[in-house]
Amino acid sequence: MPVFCCLFLDFSHLLPALDGDAKTMNFLQEVVDIMLAYIVESFDRSTKVIDFHYPNELLQRNNWELSDEPETLDDILISCRATLKYAIKTAHPRYFNQLSTGLDMVGLAADWLTSTANTNMFTYEVAPVFVLLEYVTLKKMREIIGWQEGRGDGIFSPGGAISNMYAMLLARYKMFPEVKEKGMSSAPRLVAFTSEHSHFSIKKGAAALGIGTESVICIKADERGKMIPSDLERRIIEAKQKGYVPFFVSATAGTTVYGAFDPLMAIADICKKHDIWMHVDGAWGGSLLMSRKHRWKLNGVERANSMTWNPHKMMAVPLQCSALLVREEVRLSASCNQMQACYLFQQDKQYDLSYDTGDKALQCGRHVDIFKLWLMWRAKVLRALCLVCVLRERTLMLSAGHVSLQPQHTNVCFWYLPPGVRYLEDKVEKMKRLHKVAPVIKARMMEYGTTMVSYQPQGDKVNFFRMVISNPAATFEDIDFLIEEIERLGQDL
Repeated sequence: MPVFCCLFLDFSHLLPALDGDAKTMNFLQEVVDIMLAYIVESFDRSTKVIDFHYPNELLQRNNWELSDEPETLDDILISCRATLKYAIKTAHPRYFNQLSTGLDMVGLAADWLTSTANTNMFTYEVAPVFVLLEYVTLKKMREIIGWQEGRGDGIFSPGGAISNMYAMLLARYKMFPEVKEKGMSSAPRLVAFTSEHSHFSIKKGAAALGIGTESVICIKADERGKMIPSDLERRIIEAKQKGYVPFFVSATAGTTVYGAFDPLMAIADICKKHDIWMHVDGAWGGSLLMSRKHRWKLNGVERANSMTWNPHKMMAVPLQCSALLVREEVRLSASCNQMQACYLFQQDKQYDLSYDTGDKALQCGRHVDIFKLWLMWRAKVLRALCLVCVLRERTLMLSAGHVSLQPQHTNVCFWYLPPGVRYLEDKVEKMKRLHKVAPVIKARMMEYGTTMVSYQPQGDKVNFFRMVISNPAATFEDIDFLIEEIERLGQDL
């Protein structure tokens, strides 16, 4: 027996062992049965969203440690069941905690098939079908954005934060290509601009690329969370007067908290005037491009140089699935990132080398994220993919004691004013006590396991609930349940 098999002696009766077919099929069937039971349970409203335990309790409840000796297959199956038992049921109709919720059966099937194929996206040589599916899907997404004949470039990345960083990287390379070889010392002081309500990944990308978080200038947002174009232009002019070089503006289509859409047309005018790369972070709201009714919120996106679009959010594609779309042709991405490693990207292959996309990415190994989106797209009519805001107005139908902020997307932000806070006349004391309400109610709902919803402060606003609806399983009754549960858990506050 080869040395590398010694670690797996206990599993020597499974494939690739000789005559391991039947035992492998039995083992995998048991695993599938565990997963199917979990899926059915996830959609059952009588089950908990979460079986919550504090970290120290959960560590003690099961043996999670890695031992020096292999376990039996029965032990492995027990571990599979335990893992799912304590996992959050993100497909549960009453899970509203994150932007990514729900579980699509076609997308799930695609994920299983992808793991079975177990290949890498760096070359056509090892992922011929998946590379072609990425090519045709990215082209279709560019057409939907409004770029002529779907021209341009793009790539799927490990999430919206990385897609946003790719956009910043391309913008810097286009203006100062020498930075790739000589580093930031070869460029002047670069500055980027984004809304004060934008995603933290813009600053994180600047930090990772050596531009620095202090070089990201946050632009004021109006009372609804939209970037104010006049403040953007004022800050651009101010930066130029200081000798800085503006190179990147990130507008947001669907902010994380309020779900606000920046005025893209006005921002595009400013970027064109000052010759600055315009990026649209549509990780959350980009999927409204699929909606005839709501795509107007992204008017002007076709004028952007790049766009981040996360189908794993509103389109319910299983995590993860994030695309960076670029209006520039392929040459820019390739020149910016390629290292031409001869052990992967040989130049004398027998096929069109433009399909070897790995050198456009910062990664070497790249997961196959495309198949989930492509297969779901094939299974559904185009407009059905966008889970538009059909439930948002219902969340405003709150009973006495609730105050809402006007929603623009499927984000609905609101406070719950319990009886002990509702009639306080001292405004300072009222805000101080209101700030503590959402965290207490959230902790209680997790301990009961009945539902989950996020909360946070924003600017001068104390903690409020941020209700996000993107789960296709949710109904009006589930929204009503959440409101009633908040009231039940907060009556004594």
